[in-house]
Amino acid sequence: MSNPLVVFDCDGTLVDSQHSICTAMARAFEDVKLAPPERLAILSVVGLSLPAAMARLLPEAESDFHDHLTERYKQAFHALRRENAVSEPLYPGIGDLVRELDAAGWLLGVATGKSDRGLNLCLTHHGIIDRFVTLQTADRHPSKPHPSMLLTAMVEAGATPETTVMIGDTSFDIDMGLAAGARTIGVGWGYHLPDELVAAGAHAVAMDSAALRGHIGAP
Repeated sequence: MSNPLVVFDCDGTLVDSQHSICTAMARAFEDVKLAPPERLAILSVVGLSLPAAMARLLPEAESDFHDHLTERYKQAFHALRRENAVSEPLYPGIGDLVRELDAAGWLLGVATGKSDRGLNLCLTHHGIIDRFVTLQTADRHPSKPHPSMLLTAMVEAGATPETTVMIGDTSFDIDMGLAAGARTIGVGWGYHLPDELVAAGAHAVAMDSAALRGHIGAP
């Protein structure tokens, strides 16, 4: 019998990291003497791996330059950490929801465009890292919407697509979940509009943590 598994995206789903992401992206572009993208353009690519995000923000550039910008972004984000200026608060009710799902018998995972280091620091800071049995990041997988992260999470948790729920705030999360055969739930508090999540094929969209708990259901 397969295990019930809930997999969360991180940025825009568990935590609101937009200020830090936009600041680091602006610094990266300024470092190479380019005007930073608009805030909404930056938020539209959150969830993709960094090279894929850079390719969307600067499609006319070569892949080598996307890689260069990626390194600049990483350096900028590391600088924010040194300055104690990274802001990644949990969304309202999310900490309680994670603990409740864990207690109810769901296995929990994360599939994110963050790095291993960034995800571990974030979840450790909020005291919830021990609630997750599988953590999948862009360090070890193709960018969303490729299903690799979610499929690996299922294997590590002993779950199947029929017993897995993917939760995220972007169409990339929904596309990944559908590609892996999982049930998908969008959250309306993140970086893509609810209509985008519906259009991508989300089975449901929750506007707060209480509604999300209801959509997840029993394990």
